[in-house]
Formats: sequence, structure tokens, C-alpha cells
Amino acid sequence: MPSPGRMIYRSARFAAGSGGYDSGMEPHIRHRGALVALLAALSMIGPFSIDTMFPGFPAMARDFGASPLAMQQTVSVYLLAYALMSVVHGPLSDALGRRLLIVVGMAGYALASAGAALAQGMDALLAWRALQGVCAGAGIVVGRAVIRDLFDGAAAQRLMSQVTMIFGIAPAIAPVVGAQLLLIGGWHGIFWALTAFALLLVAGTLAWLPESHPPERRQPLQIAGLVRSWGCILGDRGFWPLAISGTCNFSALFLFIASAPAVVLDRLHLSAQSFPWLFVPVIGGIMSGAWLSSRLAGKRSAAVTVNLAYALMLFGNAMNLLLVWVSAAAPPAWTLLPLYFCGIGVGLASPTLTLLLIDRFPALRGSASSMQAFVSLLFNALVAGAISPWLSGHLLHLALGAAAIELCGWLAWCVYARIARGEVARHEAASAAEAAAVARPIEPG
Repeated sequence: MPSPGRMIYRSARFAAGSGGYDSGMEPHIRHRGALVALLAALSMIGPFSIDTMFPGFPAMARDFGASPLAMQQTVSVYLLAYALMSVVHGPLSDALGRRLLIVVGMAGYALASAGAALAQGMDALLAWRALQGVCAGAGIVVGRAVIRDLFDGAAAQRLMSQVTMIFGIAPAIAPVVGAQLLLIGGWHGIFWALTAFALLLVAGTLAWLPESHPPERRQPLQIAGLVRSWGCILGDRGFWPLAISGTCNFSALFLFIASAPAVVLDRLHLSAQSFPWLFVPVIGGIMSGAWLSSRLAGKRSAAVTVNLAYALMLFGNAMNLLLVWVSAAAPPAWTLLPLYFCGIGVGLASPTLTLLLIDRFPALRGSASSMQAFVSLLFNALVAGAISPWLSGHLLHLALGAAAIELCGWLAWCVYARIARGEVARHEAASAAEAAAVARPIEPG
């Protein structure tokens, strides 16, 4: 296995745009199509756990005698448990193996979903929702590490892009699926469907997912070692710029998603059937960007890919700002169409930024994926709980907030690119000095 220093140098070369991905041979993976679908489905369990429930909220509130605020706690409890446990999933997979942790996590999620379906009161429902959050992160956090374990270079980017493209469908179809399940089996049917989904993921993991982290590469599971791993990741100069960049890209869009009821119903004065005006550009853009990322894999360097993504995101935010400002009195629905360009940028940049971050820690890929997810979840919780309510009173304020978040992401990427160029220069200087020392003739006497 390459040394950590060599892996960091490769990542730096890739980020700086001086050589593209490492040339690696894609391993022979049986049932590759099934593997892509499985990894995408594992990442979908998170948004499905939130959005599928929304149509059932009125019925659940009526059965439990709960207020809207109490029902909102079913989301908050889930997200809090998800965020806290995301820090642990990766290190556990580094120590115990990827496949085992996914199987245990999805089996636990199935148990929690069945418990929620049978809950007789709000306290029980909240407890089972917390257990759902504890288990759900095993899918997306460990799945990212699996991709980098099994694939290298352009192949890894292509697979990450395909997973992102399929994952992008989840927020759009989850409420529709939940509404249909509500008609068939009531709110209990929503949780029974999630139970069946999780059990299918267990079966798919056992059938199609090879163990990508063999025992000889695993890290001992010790508290002191875990703390050292976290310190190594958080203390790395490149981690924070990459984590902030990837987080801000999605959060700029998530600000509008979290404000969807206020945007569609209150600001645009549309009906409840008009939410596609917001969701179609966002989801369509993310899927288009993920497809473009797959097409550029191995053909363009990370610098070119991410810079193109930021050009599209900044353009989309600027156009959104202009259209909202011009039509501030009565903005039409089509003022949201520039969000399509923002979505393309998010889908294009996300696979590359994720791989760059994970590649900085070749022996701690699971832990690095965990920490990235933790940072993103915490900031998105802040966006949903504080920033969105603060800005959603006016579309112009939302557009300004999204543009400011996006600008922070771009500045973080610029910082990382500078760090990466410095790493490349230092490594090349060291290599040149070593070569000169080897070539220097030995003087007699």
C-alpha cells in the first residue's frame, strides 16, 4: 500500500490540476451494476427517513394527540442521532470491516422502523426515531469509504458520480412515495415500507458487496486511537477547506429546500401542488452535474472540474439574485430556474471533493468520511433551524444568504488549491534533491 505521504502527494497533484487522477486499474467486481444500485440505495436511506414521513404527519399527530411542534421533534431527534453517530460509523468500519457494519446498521434500522410502526405513543416513537438515526448513517458514511477502497482514479469518480446521480432522486420521490403508502396502509405503512427497504439492503449487501477493507488493513478499535485519528483528521491542513467547500455547496441549495413551504406558498403564492417549481430545478441540476462529472472522469483534472462547478454555481446564484431583485414586488415562479445551474455545480463538484478529502487519509478512509458527514450535518441543521427561519421572510434575503454561503465554499476551495500546490512543490523539491544526491559522484579519499 502506498505510504500516507505518497497518497497525500497524489491527492495534491490531482487537486492542483497537474496530472489528473492516478492511473489505476479498476478491479474486477462481479455484479457491478448491482453494486452501484446498492451503494446509491444505502445513501438514500437518510433522506427517505425524513421526507417519506411528511405526508403522514397529520394522521400521526391526530392519533398521538401531538402538536405540530412535537411532530417536528421526530425529525430533530433523528437528525441529532444521525449527526452524532456519523462520527463513529467510519472508525468502526476501519476497525471491524465495511460489510459487517453496513449489515448491522441496516438490520438495526429495520428493527427501529418496525418499532416505530408499532409505537403507541410519542415517547416510544421518538425513541425508535433516534435508533433510526443511529443506524442510518452506516449507509452513506461507510458506502463512500467502500467506493474508494474498491476503485481508484477515474473509476472511483465515475462510481461516485453514478451514486450521486441516483441519490439525487431521493428527496424528490420520497414525499410522493410516502403519500401513496399513506393511502395504502396509513402512517404505519410508511414505517413498514422502511422496514422492508432496510431488510432488502441487508440482503443486497450480503449478496453483492465484497468486503473492501480486509483484516490486515484495519485499525485497532481503541478510545485513545480513535481520538488520535480524529485529531489527525481535524489537524490536517487540507481537511477543513475541503469539508467547508463541499458542505457550503449543498447548504446553499439546502437553504431553499429547508425554506420550501415559505418560498412556494408564501413568497410565490402558489398552491401545494406547485412544489416542483423549486424541486425540479434543484434535483434536475444535481443529476445533470453528477452525469457530467462521470463523463469528465479521467479526462480533466480536479482543478478543472471543480473550477467549472464553481463557475456554474456562482453564475446560478448571481442570476437568481438578479431575477429576484428585479421582480421583488411579485416574483414569478420561474425566478427559481437559475437554481438548476447551482444544482449542476453541486453534482459536478461533490464526487471530486469527497474523493480528495478521503484520499488524504488512506488508512482512515472511514473516519475521514465520518468526519466529513458530521461537519455537513451540523451545518445543515443550523441552516434548517436558524438561518432558514431568519431569511425566509423574503426571497431576496434567501438569495443573498445562498450566495454568501456559496462564496464561502469557493473561498475554501481556493485555500485548498493553494495548499495542494504547496504540497506538490515541496514533494517535487524533495524528489529533486534526493535524485541529485544519488547522482552525485563519490570523491576518492
